[in-house]
Amino acid sequence: MKIRFLGAVRGVTGSSHLIQALGKNILLDCGMYQGRDEDLNSAEFEINPSEIDCLLLSHSHIDHSGRIPLLVKKGFRGEIYCSKPTYDLCEIMLIDSAHIQETEAQWKNNKAKRSGKKFVEPLYTQQDAMESLQYFKPVLYDQVINIDENITVRFNDAGHILGSSIIEIWIRDETETMKLVYSGDLGMHQKPLLRDPSEIAGADYLIMEATYGDRVHENIEQRTEELINIILKTAKRGGNVIIPSFAVGRTQELIYELNKYYDSHLNEIGTKENELKKIPVYIDSPLAVKATEIFKKNSNAFDDEARGYIMRGDNPLDFENLHFTQSAEESKKLNFSSEPKIIISASGMCEAGRIRHHLKHNLWKKEASVVFVGYQAEGTLGRKLLDGEKKVKLFGEEIMVNSEIYNVEGFSGHADKPALLKWIEGFREKPGRIFIVHGEQCSKEAFAEAVKSKFGIECIVPEYNVIYDINKKNIFREKVPDKSYKKEIKGGSKHIDELLNEVENLKKIFENALKNTEGYLNGQDIDKDKFIKINNNILSLENEIMNLTMINTK
Repeated sequence: MKIRFLGAVRGVTGSSHLIQALGKNILLDCGMYQGRDEDLNSAEFEINPSEIDCLLLSHSHIDHSGRIPLLVKKGFRGEIYCSKPTYDLCEIMLIDSAHIQETEAQWKNNKAKRSGKKFVEPLYTQQDAMESLQYFKPVLYDQVINIDENITVRFNDAGHILGSSIIEIWIRDETETMKLVYSGDLGMHQKPLLRDPSEIAGADYLIMEATYGDRVHENIEQRTEELINIILKTAKRGGNVIIPSFAVGRTQELIYELNKYYDSHLNEIGTKENELKKIPVYIDSPLAVKATEIFKKNSNAFDDEARGYIMRGDNPLDFENLHFTQSAEESKKLNFSSEPKIIISASGMCEAGRIRHHLKHNLWKKEASVVFVGYQAEGTLGRKLLDGEKKVKLFGEEIMVNSEIYNVEGFSGHADKPALLKWIEGFREKPGRIFIVHGEQCSKEAFAEAVKSKFGIECIVPEYNVIYDINKKNIFREKVPDKSYKKEIKGGSKHIDELLNEVENLKKIFENALKNTEGYLNGQDIDKDKFIKINNNILSLENEIMNLTMINTK
């Protein structure tokens, strides 16, 4: 069996991993890049889509599913296996993603028309998204699916969002059976609304996310109380609370938590409770509205607490002060109303959608607050705000950042370091090796060290587009042909330029160090062998710069 890591290896987004076994090409996820890497979405696929036999989709989030319409557009004709809720959500999310692609292309072409520049095509259209849906094959959790007579898969609850899955894959040849487990994205234990991630009996190899492999989240009670205090503080000074939230998963969790808080304080007469109930909550995202309806239709996937609410006749995804806005006109009115309010709107990283309009109208106001409740990838507007930028550009206009900026990490849909370790601990037979993906480099490396320390399991932080040939006992690493590698380099030339600048700066530092050491070659502070070693390193660095430059010009 061979594993080729094609996405979410140099960051968090763009999840995609290719399994090659017994003449089959099996793709795990086909996600879209976001933030700093979004230019890579238009790059050619590393393997001909028509040669992929099937796709195993862990969940509906766009960074895992967003390039599926493009895959089909380029020739994929296999089956896409996923849970039923994932299929239900993809029905609306992929079409919404296509709408965004079309809108952005139209906006760019309007500018191009005025400037005489070349027109652009959307990555894919709504028609492409609709056509891709015919290849989906929804399955149930715990259902055994035979890809062929030698390859079997099973989907398990990952507890990340509705329908998210941990995928088990058994591969049998004439001599042995090997088991690979793909974690997808894992949720926190005791996460509201959804069940805990399933325990897995064992695995020979594990591909595992580490988004928060170096972080510890606040507990549930603390995060809810922190959010409530921010809301009341902001409302008291007459401001709006703007919450950028992923339309699928995070928004529904926020609704559930607010409903639960209202219910638990229903008979209380304290100032906090009374004030909170006066503040209207607006879900301003057509996608989030549709997603909430899908959540309601798949309540069988809820945890015991949420099902208890339903059995008592209490809709856990609704409460008195909750309002759903559909039209653009309704959305615009929110920014011209003086009453303090909570606006929950997509997208979660502030890269598209109505949230950018709400930020434009509120970031410059000292009385307003912006509350982040999920991961912000590098290069996104959300990350820039969290990093403290004082001015941002929205719709061609420079906006001062005067509002309060908060980050309530406890609402993240991703498991933190203790929860990730706890999940591994649940394996009765521990994985022989773990490939760690879906995280910034520092997070992946820190988590690898933690796993090694706690369980003694060797971890591999895979490189992009490197093939790992594995059997029960050994891993062999091989590079793919340069042709395939250069395709992506071309698509991300901007990042190569940045790297070249960094390396050039490093070279200058070394050169200055050499000048400083030349005066000490009389044997006092540095010997000649050390000097030669430093000089050789610089020559090697110069050679690498030249090689990178050559790649970038092809």
